[in-house]
Amino acid sequence: MARDFTSVGVIGLGTMGAGIVEVFARNGIDVVAVEAGAEALAHGREVLAASTGRALRREKLTQDEYDALHAHIRYTTDLADLAGCQLVLEAVPEQLELKKEIFARLDEVVSPEAVLATNTSSLPVTEIAVATRNPKRVVGMHFFNPAPVLQFVEVIRTVVTAEDVFDDVKALAERLGKQPVVVGDKAGFIANALLFGYLNHAVSMYESRYATREDLDAAMRYGCGYPMGPLALLDLIGLDTAYEILDTMYRQGRDRLHAPSPIIKQMVSAGMLGRKSGRGFYTYAEPGSPEVVPDAQTPSGAVPAGIALREVATVGVVGSGTMATGIIEVFAKAGYPVTFVARSEEKVAAVVTAIGRSCARAVEKGRMDQEAADALLGRVAGVTGREALAGVDLVVEAVAEDLGVKQELFRDLDRICRPGAVLATTTSSLPIIDCAKVTSRPQDVIGMHFFNPAQVMRLVEVVHTVSTAPEVLATVQDLCGRIGKVAVTCGDRSGFIVNALLFPYLNDAVKMLEANYASADDIDTAMKTGCGLPMGPFELLDVVGLDVSLAIERELYVELREPGYAPAPLLEHLVTAGYLGRKSGRGFRTYG
Repeated sequence: MARDFTSVGVIGLGTMGAGIVEVFARNGIDVVAVEAGAEALAHGREVLAASTGRALRREKLTQDEYDALHAHIRYTTDLADLAGCQLVLEAVPEQLELKKEIFARLDEVVSPEAVLATNTSSLPVTEIAVATRNPKRVVGMHFFNPAPVLQFVEVIRTVVTAEDVFDDVKALAERLGKQPVVVGDKAGFIANALLFGYLNHAVSMYESRYATREDLDAAMRYGCGYPMGPLALLDLIGLDTAYEILDTMYRQGRDRLHAPSPIIKQMVSAGMLGRKSGRGFYTYAEPGSPEVVPDAQTPSGAVPAGIALREVATVGVVGSGTMATGIIEVFAKAGYPVTFVARSEEKVAAVVTAIGRSCARAVEKGRMDQEAADALLGRVAGVTGREALAGVDLVVEAVAEDLGVKQELFRDLDRICRPGAVLATTTSSLPIIDCAKVTSRPQDVIGMHFFNPAQVMRLVEVVHTVSTAPEVLATVQDLCGRIGKVAVTCGDRSGFIVNALLFPYLNDAVKMLEANYASADDIDTAMKTGCGLPMGPFELLDVVGLDVSLAIERELYVELREPGYAPAPLLEHLVTAGYLGRKSGRGFRTYG
């Protein structure tokens, strides 16, 4: 007969534990909330009062619901008060010996039928379970922070967990309004195993000064739609917690990509733990505050001293595809006269028609008036000959991702364009220096990687080579602001920021599926509901195209020579079979 959990215990009333207490009490379950001492217990009460108070003020709880919730909670510092609980869940710090000690003591307190659960995010549940006399009743129940808000729970089954224990805990998670996903006892489970490799990679980029903390975070927020950038997220999680999770994952899996970046340990040793200490990658108004305050690393936004911006009054675009069309519209909307070059009159007409349709939709939806739409179209001129670009101040190429094609174009632009004109490529994967080197002016060549659709996506990766002149970099950074884009700056390395962080994460998800650890649906659910990402990895891979994804992953692997970046064999096989995602009707899923 299935257990009907009416009384549960929660040990540990930090942010996570207090949130779990709230979840149980909101659902009419009596909770015995335990902390080690009176001071910690009082702090736990304050955390819970603050959370429920916010819900009351925002009318997410009525006064009656608020009162009933708190009536379900009993606070104590004595483990013996857990004797009558049908389930006890621990949410203490991620220290294996501490958790094992607690579970061993619980053996002496609760009834033989009671279920023991751990909220660990990375430690082996099996090792915790064997600290008890009956490891069959031990299960992982990993909530995500903030527990009252996030709907995802990982239910971790060990090799000895009894089937009825596992089934009853999964049913309890559903009763709490959560989406439980069942996984085996592997470090990091689903969400953290995928999330922390990505976070660690971002820290490595920061540590090597490849990009600033602001640019790394902006890149993933504006380029991928993530709710937080990786370094801001680490500050929220806590760098000490992040270090423990990464170290545990590395020791269990020996994947070098999970070896904590050295700077994480250094920051933890210095007491820079993130928001909770008032300083981590960013500096906060006070410990526990979400308000970021300027510090020595905060960019001024001003043009560097001694740098004179080049004038950009007219723009040329080479290309007539979706990306080129979007870039033309962006510049024209910002008030720049744009001359674009297409291969035929038909393609010229198609671009103008597409921009006209886009303007008409904007007028229809009230985002633009007819006068502004007419003015935008009046600033666009299409030609079939590159010679028309002789007088422009900036040329952006958006032709095929073929190095030979781009190099031929840059040789021609070098011949045609006036001295001092900025030559930009919107390549997403090719080395920009390979385009620059075929010109007599590599100092004028730069990357302006727009994201598709360019009219909508706010991010532009501004990529400088070893030859790019400082005034060219500053000019393009300034220009991005003038056309309403968020510029992030990085060096000329495969994947730049976004793809270099995104695609190894997607590759890890494929490897997880390939290992039969979890289904594509469960992995997508974990990353969307547990981490707040707009799409799960397999949804995203099918949208991007498996062939495109494989090509990017191969580029990253060849340039960075990191074994962990080698494309998963499953991805290779799907592409070989012609399963390319939505565009072919089948990828990781089948489409009608």
